[in-house]
Amino acid sequence: MAINLKKGQRISLKKEAPGLTKVMCGLGWDVSESKGLFGLFKGNDFDLDASVLCLTSRDKLKSKSDVIYFGNLNHSSGAITHLGDNLTGKGEGDDEQILVDLTNIPDDIFKLVFVVNIYKAKQRQQSFGQVKNAFVRLVNLSNKQEIARYSLLGEEYDGKIGMILAEVYRDEGEWKMVAVGKGIMVDGLQEMTNQFY
Repeated sequence: MAINLKKGQRISLKKEAPGLTKVMCGLGWDVSESKGLFGLFKGNDFDLDASVLCLTSRDKLKSKSDVIYFGNLNHSSGAITHLGDNLTGKGEGDDEQILVDLTNIPDDIFKLVFVVNIYKAKQRQQSFGQVKNAFVRLVNLSNKQEIARYSLLGEEYDGKIGMILAEVYRDEGEWKMVAVGKGIMVDGLQEMTNQFY
């Protein structure tokens, strides 16, 4: 049974899913309907973009190729694959998915930081406070079992346009996960990654 993580909670992937080698990180969201005049839907679709930052032991990016996102779908090691961009969040289940083969992560990568940002958030006057039912989940690909899920509460992130969702990191030879849930004020992935160089 999947663990519903609370903000800051850490779990051992080895303990929760013994023998785990390949995982899928899924991100899903819905848009809170804001009604305009005559009850019509007001505003644009929300385009949330999930990305993975592959960090060294010093919490730094070595190069742009260590950022996996809609513009760079595959890590050079072949260990991380982004399955593509969802522009609206419409539909059930995961809106974006990232596959990770933990056994093939290069030794100099110590941490995978799963982040999300709202595309053109400032221009469209959008924030995570307008997003509902947002979640990130980790699934064991060998048996399709959900290991852990972290649900975000929209009101807490009102005004925030970027988010550090979760981290999967090495700790004494095993992989662990922590739910971060930190809203940040950065407009786009470029601004978000700048803090890691």
